[in-house]
Amino acid sequence: MSFPFGKISPTILERIVFKYLGAKRADIIQGPAKGEDAAIVRVGKDLMALSCDPISGALKRIGWLVLNVSANDVATRGVKPRWFLSTMMLPKDTRVNLVKKICNEMHEAAMRLDIGIIGGHSEITPGIDHPLIIGFCVGVVEKGRYVTTGMARKGDEVILTKGVGIEGTAILASDRHKMLMRKFDEEFVRRAESFYDRISVVKDALTAFNLGGVSAMHDPTEGGVVHR
Repeated sequence: MSFPFGKISPTILERIVFKYLGAKRADIIQGPAKGEDAAIVRVGKDLMALSCDPISGALKRIGWLVLNVSANDVATRGVKPRWFLSTMMLPKDTRVNLVKKICNEMHEAAMRLDIGIIGGHSEITPGIDHPLIIGFCVGVVEKGRYVTTGMARKGDEVILTKGVGIEGTAILASDRHKMLMRKFDEEFVRRAESFYDRISVVKDALTAFNLGGVSAMHDPTEGGVVHR
């Protein structure tokens, strides 16, 4: 059995991936599950939210993307993201300017969100033709309060900030710029590319959570919202 590009299906996650999770520890409050993008663990008297996300399909502004998508997963727990680490895998013949560009993008995103970049790993990796970056983000749960996707209840109202497909629009507009210019004018494509600056939902999520009444949160990421 072979898989298409993209995320592994929820069926395979439940049938295979979720069956191999190492030790059953009492300090794991929220582990892997469908729709859950950040773990909750106990560290001493504190709880922490942790997320891990790759950027594998986008070509431009990948440093900006990897920090923001990881921070979003922590923030939609109702937790302020504090620290970030990355693993940066680069193809052969990578130039210094590319490394600087990616690192600067992560730095700018981190500064905007008051996140400290505390470590990671960088290497030239055989067998790839464009950069792959994995981000890991951590936050401390305040006063033991957080939400998970699974806390959503029947009858809850759904509130959407900004819009759907923001990340996907930005990636397509930048990585397929020349193709889109054959169909649309420059202003339209430029506006679509500017969606990169709207990807963060950290402020939205923390504001909603702190106002109260929120039972669950999730970021729509590349896709959107399905009504059934």
